[in-house]
Amino acid sequence: MYLINRNHKFHYEMENLLRIFFPEKIIVTDEIPEGEDYVLTELSDRITVTLHFAGESYTAYYINEENETEDSILERKMAVLMFNLLKEYTGYTPPWGILTGVRPAKLMTNLIKDMGEEAALGYFINELKVSEEKTALARLVAKAENPIIKAASEPESFSLYISIPFCPTRCSYCSFISHSNESAKKLIPEYVEKLCEELKLTGDIARNVKLKLESIYIGGGTPTVLSAEQLKKITDCVKESFELVNIKEYTIEAGRPDSVTDEKFRVMMESGCTRISINPQTFNDSVLTEIGRKHTSQMTLDAMELARKNGFSNINMDLIAGLPTDTLDSFKNTLDTALSLSPENITVHTLALKRSSNIVTENRRTNSGALASDMLSLAQSLLTESGYVPYYMYRQSKCLGNLENVGWAKKGYEGLYNVYMMEECHTVLSVGAGAVIKLKSPEGKEIERIFNYKYPYEYISGFDEILKRKEYIYEFYEKFRQGGI
Repeated sequence: MYLINRNHKFHYEMENLLRIFFPEKIIVTDEIPEGEDYVLTELSDRITVTLHFAGESYTAYYINEENETEDSILERKMAVLMFNLLKEYTGYTPPWGILTGVRPAKLMTNLIKDMGEEAALGYFINELKVSEEKTALARLVAKAENPIIKAASEPESFSLYISIPFCPTRCSYCSFISHSNESAKKLIPEYVEKLCEELKLTGDIARNVKLKLESIYIGGGTPTVLSAEQLKKITDCVKESFELVNIKEYTIEAGRPDSVTDEKFRVMMESGCTRISINPQTFNDSVLTEIGRKHTSQMTLDAMELARKNGFSNINMDLIAGLPTDTLDSFKNTLDTALSLSPENITVHTLALKRSSNIVTENRRTNSGALASDMLSLAQSLLTESGYVPYYMYRQSKCLGNLENVGWAKKGYEGLYNVYMMEECHTVLSVGAGAVIKLKSPEGKEIERIFNYKYPYEYISGFDEILKRKEYIYEFYEKFRQGGI
């Protein structure tokens, strides 16, 4: 599908909206292609959107009688015209309407503050064309996360993220900066040494600028590809480098069920970890094979049993809707199996077709956005019936059907770091390859980022530069210090 934009600067939004209906490659061009399907958007004294589809052309107009000049209004009007045309002539109605942003719950919260709840709900449905189901979901998430956000609003609070960018194998849908353990195992010992050095420096900086640590998240990749000794070295370094008395949550991802052992669980428990994640993605073994996971459903059941025996009482499980070869029936089996294990959190993701993933590069057949939408609706129904509440939500580009990822939790077990990170509640000091430090000013009005090198080998070779970049944290807080923060 081709996209032609004329006389406006809403190119990014129009491309993202078009991709919802045509997830294959969108080609942006200046000229109308001969013999090809295309969408033409144009801004003059009126807004015009033309769809040329299957040999026929259809055009919609918005006449700007009120002489609107605000970009956000003109962009929304253009998006609605395109949405209505594409909906009519493809037969598909995306449940999130024209909304393509990452944080719909945050938008809902802001609209409620500005215009009240009833008007905000109406705006979602009537102006943004969001379905009633997704509008209600956004409201539920906003309601659940607001108390968490308020509790993390102290100007000196921060979270710590530790990146372990190694995995046993690479999943077919993955585009994260992680290396399979098979090819990068030789880098792990030196990586752990450098990581501990960076942790010590980061701890010194946090104390010097008087920050208070509230949550820790060790993620990846798959942290449990490390040996028990390597994992202990890192968690011991965390204890030595940071004051942990104010910790509200300490998460370690044990994502691959085939990477955990009794010894590793003991290390995690002794470290002070309060929350872990064991991620089946699906309980359909043939789907696991299709996506390149080397574990079986039984391994997930065994890992859950082992985690419970080691005393873990707050466990998250990740599931993915829309995986290749998965069906609505087998996805229901996945949900039923997960619920039978009664984890405290269940996070339901939508498959995202990332450009560098094997699914995309090898042009593999994928499920439709409509099927993924049905899967999410089923998940919402079953999880709600089982007493889970949606507490955080985010959306990625290139998700099937422009759908969402939602964290569901039993009451009192909401994953705090997920909300802190997604809603930008406070500073996040991150260490390791691919880590991004996110500095939030004490007044909450300014956010700046510091990037580490992405790949483990770059992280190791460029380590001195990484440490040097951290010096900017002092400068950032000095800008806002008036007698201390």
